[in-house]
Amino acid sequence: MKIEKRYYTEEQEVIARYAKAMSHPARMFILDFLADNIDKCCYSGDMAEDLPIARSTLSEHLKELKKSGLIQGEIDPPYIKYCINKENWQKAQTLFNDLFRK
Repeated sequence: MKIEKRYYTEEQEVIARYAKAMSHPARMFILDFLADNIDKCCYSGDMAEDLPIARSTLSEHLKELKKSGLIQGEIDPPYIKYCINKENWQKAQTLFNDLFRK
């Protein structure tokens, strides 16, 4: 059995995943919107009213943010509510703060 050598730390992989998820202005808008409403979840339709993109495009951006773990969704047919994943949000803040302090 071959042991694969790791070149990156787990922290480096996590921060890269978060950075990739935040690499589009629409996603940053979504994160700002949800962070401003951190104690409640929001429907994607609420965000769609303020963003000049198609709902299908918004859905793709939400999917990427959810995949990264920065947000979480709750299905309430026919709607999906989204909110910040507070645990991962705090982890991202810590990782980025540590990185920028170097």
